[in-house]
Amino acid sequence: MTLTSVPPTTEAVVASAPAQVDTAPAPGRRRVPWRVRFTRSALPTAAMWILAALFLVPILWLILSSLKPAGELFTFPLSVFPENPTLENYAGAWEKIDFARYVGNTALVATVTTALTVFVSACTGYALAKYQSWVLRALFICFLATTMLPTEVILSPSFIVVRNLGLYDTLAGVIVPSIITATGIFMFRQFFMTVPDELIDAARMDGARELTIFFRIMLPLASPILVTLAIFSFQWRWNDYVWPLIVLNSPELFTLQTALRSLVGAENIQWSLLLAASVISILPLLVIFLIFQKYIVSADLNAGLKD
Repeated sequence: MTLTSVPPTTEAVVASAPAQVDTAPAPGRRRVPWRVRFTRSALPTAAMWILAALFLVPILWLILSSLKPAGELFTFPLSVFPENPTLENYAGAWEKIDFARYVGNTALVATVTTALTVFVSACTGYALAKYQSWVLRALFICFLATTMLPTEVILSPSFIVVRNLGLYDTLAGVIVPSIITATGIFMFRQFFMTVPDELIDAARMDGARELTIFFRIMLPLASPILVTLAIFSFQWRWNDYVWPLIVLNSPELFTLQTALRSLVGAENIQWSLLLAASVISILPLLVIFLIFQKYIVSADLNAGLKD
């Protein structure tokens, strides 16, 4: 018995043929020349790297100078790297300044102010976005107007109010005037305006109260704004120098930034200790930034439901 081969059909040949990859550009799409791609991507990237390097120069100069002995700081010509690096400046600054007390005061002020700022900004932004009243619209315009005033303009009236309230030379006097920020209110208002009103109406039809709607529905939706404002508010309060310097008088209540002023005398400035103390003062804030940097970089201000 012999087997005879059957010739393949045309359909079988077509099915067994390898698929050809279509390398031609899609109709209507034009291949972008490499020069254009280089101009669009490489040049902006290089410019950003150069700009970032320029911003790092003062920080590197601060750190390297803090490792120099006092006699080497003002030698001419100036040297970038220390010839005889030493950690004595850090030891002297640590003995000179009670960092534990001042870091505690600063952390207390920054934490309490940040929590109150986020809460007040969220409540105010929600009311301005979801309740219709000419009073609220006028109030929002007043909030925006405050952003056009320099901080120095309101220092004097703010100090008078704090003094009349009996908050002078207290940490509460530092915290209370810093709670309300037009930036935070504006951020929350713009976000809540993107949330559909039908969501709130549906919650009301289900029997939810206003506080339940705000705390269990609206506030979780605004978590990106909440985290972003908390990070920036903490940074603002940590680095605040002028207002604590005006309000606080007792050395045991000083914040970290005002305590560094004790190294600046009337006729003599201990630059080596001041530089080392400045580096130590930014370390807690640097740790916080490294922990929450993903929220700073990738915070999506437009997250949430939209109409």
